[in-house]
Amino acid sequence: MEPILRIENLSKSFTLHNLKKQIKAVDAINFEMQEGEFVGITGKSGSGKSTILKSIYRTYVINEGNIWYLSKKFGRINLAEASEREIVYLRKQEIGYVSQFLNVMPRTTARELVEQAIVEMGNTNFLAEREAEKMLSHFELDEELWDSYPATFSGGEKLRLNIARAMVKRPRLLLLDEPTASLDHASKRKVRELMEQLMREGTTMLGIFHDLEFMKNLCHREYNMNAGHFASVR
Repeated sequence: MEPILRIENLSKSFTLHNLKKQIKAVDAINFEMQEGEFVGITGKSGSGKSTILKSIYRTYVINEGNIWYLSKKFGRINLAEASEREIVYLRKQEIGYVSQFLNVMPRTTARELVEQAIVEMGNTNFLAEREAEKMLSHFELDEELWDSYPATFSGGEKLRLNIARAMVKRPRLLLLDEPTASLDHASKRKVRELMEQLMREGTTMLGIFHDLEFMKNLCHREYNMNAGHFASVR
């Protein structure tokens, strides 16, 4: 069976202009994922974990290698070479990304953010309103906050909203960059419940975690990173 994601010889460096030197973030990374798999990446801060996710999402442009994704619309496509139009479409329709940080347009409420994500998928406003309320309720975001601006939220509230906005789309591929970093135990349980549901529905997930207990019995495979390389696989 053809993998939904295949990474070939992925390398990414950053130039420190003030020091006139290059730092290699990841070097010659190779792995693949089958549809419906959940793969976890662990490792120390600065080992290159987030660089892999941001390269797949095309936040970063890689120096070498290929990122082959099996798209429902485009077929087998190299994300490293895809056009901006194709990347925008894939972000809206097929590939989700959850980071520790919430970057949104000012003066957009929490409810509107989740509704917009659903409408982008081609759904009606009525469905968007209903699904947004279900998702905000699932993550126990206080109903009084639904029509407030996220700039006023705590770190944990922002993270829960960020997760809700990405997961409500039920993406084919979901990238998770420390999705439970500032959450309490109850909120982590809500995230895990939804991840398990998405897995049952066939979503493929690639996640970075420091909370090894959270990953237990959740990931099919785990890669440990060290200095830009996969140090071990479990």
